[in-house]
Amino acid sequence: MYLHIFYRTSMALKKIINPWYNYPGYNCFGCSPDNPIGLHLSFYEDGDYIVSTWHPSKNYQGWIDTMHGGILSTLIDEVCGWVVTRKMQASGYTVQLNVKFRKAVPTNEPELTIRAKVDKQVRNLVYLHAEITNSKGELCNEGEVVYFLMNEEKSKEMGFLQCKVEGE
Repeated sequence: MYLHIFYRTSMALKKIINPWYNYPGYNCFGCSPDNPIGLHLSFYEDGDYIVSTWHPSKNYQGWIDTMHGGILSTLIDEVCGWVVTRKMQASGYTVQLNVKFRKAVPTNEPELTIRAKVDKQVRNLVYLHAEITNSKGELCNEGEVVYFLMNEEKSKEMGFLQCKVEGE
C-alpha cells in the first residue's frame, strides 16, 4: 500500500483565473466549466504545486465501480497543462505522458486530489511530476509528463496572454 502525506505549504491556496474562459471555441474536456460532459476542473496554486480536486462518479468508470484509467490519465495531463500555464506563463502541449496506476480508484471515492509541479526544464521541454491521492491521502496514481513550451508568439496565437491568480 502506498501512503502519501499531502504536504501543505504555509501559503494559502490561490485560485487560478482561467485565461481562456471567454475565448471563442473554448470547450476543454478537462477545465471548461461549460462543457456538459467535461470534468469541470478548477486549479489552485500552492507554492511550487498546482492543485485541483475532483469527485469521481459512475459516469467515468472503466470496470464496474472502478475509475477508467483514461480519465485518471486525463486528470494528470490536465493538471500538468495548468502547471505550464501558470508557472511557465506559456501555452504548451503534451509530448509524453507516463502514468503508474498504484491503487484502484472506486467511482464512489469522495474526493481525489490532483497535484503537479515542474521537475526540470531543458530548453523548450518541461518535465513534470504529478500525483493523484484519494480522500485518505493514499497515492493512487503518479505521472511523469513532458510538455513542449510554445514561444510567446505562438502562445499568443493560441489565445494565451497571461495566467494570474485571484488578487494578483
